[in-house]
Amino acid sequence: MDESVIISKQPLGKNVFINTSKHHSFGTDAVLLANFANAKKNDRAIDIGTGCGIIPFLCLRDGLTSFSIGIDISKEATDLAELSAKENGFSNFSVINSNILDLKGKIEFGRATLITCNPPYKANGAGIKNPDSFDRTARHETECTLEDIIRISAKLLQTSGRLCICHRPERLAELLSLMRQYKVEPKRLRTVAQRKGESPWLVLVEGRRCGNTGLCIEPTLYIEENGDFSDEMKKIYGPYKEGH
Repeated sequence: MDESVIISKQPLGKNVFINTSKHHSFGTDAVLLANFANAKKNDRAIDIGTGCGIIPFLCLRDGLTSFSIGIDISKEATDLAELSAKENGFSNFSVINSNILDLKGKIEFGRATLITCNPPYKANGAGIKNPDSFDRTARHETECTLEDIIRISAKLLQTSGRLCICHRPERLAELLSLMRQYKVEPKRLRTVAQRKGESPWLVLVEGRRCGNTGLCIEPTLYIEENGDFSDEMKKIYGPYKEGH
């Protein structure tokens, strides 16, 4: 770890914490995706674009997944995740510092039962790019595209393995089309809105490798209710909020 990086330890509840930095922290969308993925104890899970490792660590905190791998192009991010794993005693977590386009020889393909990904939301060339290189990579498809993520995920998954991904609603049609193109059949979809009466700001989608057709659209998740977190959000945030 670069000694110039200022590290902040964020409690996640249940005596688990995660190391974050100025460039690698986490937001509500990652917490929601971890919950939506509904990891199982025997899952062999991969988190693409893991950042500080928030999604794997929430699953590991709850005793889910038998083995998790985090992949990120940023060395600072993978160093943070590796440090958190060591300090929390999570020996069943490993991390790969790599662009997903360069994974040959670094990971076994066709074995994962679950892949999660909180990808860059803006297509390359869309919107004003952040001058900070870390933020630019996290928010814009400068290093890989949404199609790259779906294509590589399909190769990493075993037959019937699941891909759980979050994205902005305006790119939902593109996301579903790409999943079907690479034989990851969309099976579950859930929208997220801040409160009732407002348009969704996030979509959560689960696809199954070589799955049968049939998409379940789940009720919208509302973040707020009566000026406070909704009951469902309180349940999702439960252990995390207890640590603060």
